[in-house]
Amino acid sequence: MFGLGPMELIVILVIVLVLFGATRLPEIGKGVGEAIKNFKKATSDRPEIDVTPKKNAEAKKENSAADPDKEKKT
Repeated sequence: MFGLGPMELIVILVIVLVLFGATRLPEIGKGVGEAIKNFKKATSDRPEIDVTPKKNAEAKKENSAADPDKEKKT
């Protein structure tokens, strides 16, 4: 794993434990796990573009097409 031996990993874990404390480690682990999960989901899913028009936009277009003078009045 990245050329790190067990001794280097233990040193890194001790440093993290000293910096953040034992009470914050589960929170940090949960946050990192969620970030990785969201990153994998974002890279694997195809982006979807919603091209359906909104109902308000359709109603506005229908009203303006039925009475073109009404838009000029407002």
